[in-house]
Amino acid sequence: MQVIVCEEPGHLAFKEQEKPEIKEGYAQIRIRRIGICGTDLHAFEGTQPYFSYPRVLGHELSGELVETGGAAGFQKGDIVTFIPYFNCGSCIACRSGKPNCCAKINVCGVHVDGGMAEYLNVPTYSLVRGEGLSYDELALVEPLAIGAHGVRRADVKPGEYVLVIGAGPIGLGIMEFARIAGGRVIAMDLNAGRLKFCSDKLKVDHTINVSTENAFERLAAITQGDMPTVVIDATGSLNAINNGFNYMAHGARYVLVGLQKGEIKVSHPEFHKREATLMSSRNATREDFEHVIASIKNGLVQPANYITHRVHFDEVTDNFESWLDPANGVIKAMIEI
Repeated sequence: MQVIVCEEPGHLAFKEQEKPEIKEGYAQIRIRRIGICGTDLHAFEGTQPYFSYPRVLGHELSGELVETGGAAGFQKGDIVTFIPYFNCGSCIACRSGKPNCCAKINVCGVHVDGGMAEYLNVPTYSLVRGEGLSYDELALVEPLAIGAHGVRRADVKPGEYVLVIGAGPIGLGIMEFARIAGGRVIAMDLNAGRLKFCSDKLKVDHTINVSTENAFERLAAITQGDMPTVVIDATGSLNAINNGFNYMAHGARYVLVGLQKGEIKVSHPEFHKREATLMSSRNATREDFEHVIASIKNGLVQPANYITHRVHFDEVTDNFESWLDPANGVIKAMIEI
């Protein structure tokens, strides 16, 4: 079969590999769609933590089940996706119902080779039923689940202001599920095109362009001086993350969904006097996947809004680097195979 390997930062290459053999406890998927996310782009740039080369990228996937591996309730030919965070099942996180942050986690396309390939073996426990969704929709469930999980971590309440910093694909998903939870969403970014997408496609009521506006003053005006009670970072930018502490209301929760390599710096007195809560949000759980699928089926989320670029598998190496350029307006690039 053909695979695409990121051999080192800045270099993707087509390779021929043997089709994976069926192993006990594993199902095999014929990959049909591959969504490209920030993790893949940052891996290509060489800025992604937890990463080593060479690596087959790809974890936003959907396809046709060609071997069930004995998974209950599944049949050959089913359209499926899967949860790409392979967990050990025995560590403290797994025993506590948090397999998304397993101490020995292997994320598909990060720690182990992913789905930029014609066939992929996955643990049977990770399979997710398609529930009538299309290949495109199923390939978008995972990134949307990241957003849904972040919103669940924040415990968003109806009517409260939720500031989402970063209007990339993950940030957009956070906005969607904050809205579904009843939050009043404020989108913040420095890309005018992304902010227009938030207004036009997601119907976000408030947008702030930090490159042209005073963010603190705008937030104070929107919230009648209270500031947001939930702040969620989806940028992975150290500068943006550190600035986010300044936007918190007293008693606020700050959730870091975006990830970067540096050290966070915060004024302890400013953080302390707010009795603020800081937490990270890593990956997603089956509960989040099911919430996303139900939201798509019920028309609360329109995945087609996200797909701005589409290429065939054999065109990936020619186009991948261009998806890093903000001028190209990429929200979600989708690969067909």
